[in-house]
Amino acid sequence: MATILPVSDLRNYNTVLEHVSEGTPVYLTVNGRGRYIIRDIADENEYERMRKLLVLMCELHKGELSEKEGLFTEKEVDEFLKKMVDEI
Repeated sequence: MATILPVSDLRNYNTVLEHVSEGTPVYLTVNGRGRYIIRDIADENEYERMRKLLVLMCELHKGELSEKEGLFTEKEVDEFLKKMVDEI
């Protein structure tokens, strides 16, 4: 479960870092609003995979729209999607 702390707690950063572990980020707030995230470096691969998945989903949506408008052929969309999946 995530920990939420005010950014002012960074004055004693060792205490803040004790709350950080793999899969458990620390969210830092400024004036009660979320501003920063401290994550374990082991979570980086998962974050990058999710970012690529989001890009792929956006591209799928663009491809779906362009097919309806006749901008790309089905073959062109298939080739692009195969390339995107290989990157993930």
